[in-house]
Amino acid sequence: MPDVEPDYRATLAAERTYLAYLRTGLALVAAGVALAGALPNAGSATFRRVLGAAVIALGAAVFVNARRRWRAVQQAMREQQPLPAPRFAEALTWALIAVAVAAVAVALTV
Repeated sequence: MPDVEPDYRATLAAERTYLAYLRTGLALVAAGVALAGALPNAGSATFRRVLGAAVIALGAAVFVNARRRWRAVQQAMREQQPLPAPRFAEALTWALIAVAVAAVAVALTV
């Protein structure tokens, strides 16, 4: 493998993206806790807990994917290969749409 001078701007951009994923995951975990416990009068307690747990699990999935993607991007940059496709971002979008629809159901029961 050739000794290549790193492009620090690209490396820092990848790190900022990684941190953005972590902030998103943290926000999802906090939202899940809020859904599960902070809304005692909002609809069925079981529904809220299941929805909260699902949002927390989504946050955990974001954490796991963030680390995997950051490592894959770093490796691709080191090897001067194309960056990996951001497949998880689309899946995350659809999952957040589903959460938003479920949150509307919770909001309508208040």
